[in-house]
Amino acid sequence: MAPLSVLQITDLHIMPGQDEIFLGINTEHYFHAVLELAFAEHHHFDLILLTGDLAQYPCPASYQRILNSLEAYNTPCICLPGNHDDYELMQQIFNTGLVNCRKQIFLKNWQLICLNSKKPNEVPEGLLSKQELMFLEDCLISRPDCHALIAVHHHCLKTNSFMDTMMIENSRELLAIIKQHPQVKAITTGHIHQTMDIISGSVRILGSPSTCFQFKPESATLSLDTSTPGYRLLNLFDDGRIETGITRLSGELTGLQLDTQGY
Repeated sequence: MAPLSVLQITDLHIMPGQDEIFLGINTEHYFHAVLELAFAEHHHFDLILLTGDLAQYPCPASYQRILNSLEAYNTPCICLPGNHDDYELMQQIFNTGLVNCRKQIFLKNWQLICLNSKKPNEVPEGLLSKQELMFLEDCLISRPDCHALIAVHHHCLKTNSFMDTMMIENSRELLAIIKQHPQVKAITTGHIHQTMDIISGSVRILGSPSTCFQFKPESATLSLDTSTPGYRLLNLFDDGRIETGITRLSGELTGLQLDTQGY
């Protein structure tokens, strides 16, 4: 049987205005470019997974333009909140048959479990509330027959960079739960604006590039990288195997402000 194909895109940082520039680039332009590249190369996906920071300064206009762009591809989409997002507003706007914020999705003999790692206040660090951890446990206990892919915005393992001050604060609790459920095959995240592919026990921990600017790997301070935007493809096989890879845009990010002091 053909595997399930999941397109992961993350950290769009769409601005309130369509033509607004952020850190020297038009983030919306590159969001569209990454989507176009993904569909030009693969033509079909069973699911598009957006793992947070969809908007830089969340407002109805930015989320509505994202919704319109996604619905044009006629593919089911699941949207997770990142630390820059307004989750309540996301749930109001991403509330269609194709594009929504559902937290548990079944595809063949897989389940996708989506966790909210955004803290209530406007801080970059992540945290999984007791309710989120209980939800995760309930999903895994109720369907031990399904292979599980977990999606969350913040990362749960160190990257050896400045981003490690902004990871999930209670990652140990998350990993302890997963250790008890061998049907969990992978955790895939956003937030780090760079790639990650680490095996922790029997679970694969993945991080993905942003659709706009990237952070320099293993940098102790905030530094932008010259790597181009990209997406992650996840192929989920019936026997629980996962094949995954990163594809990036060719060329350069014209105008990127490499000397930025913050974002």
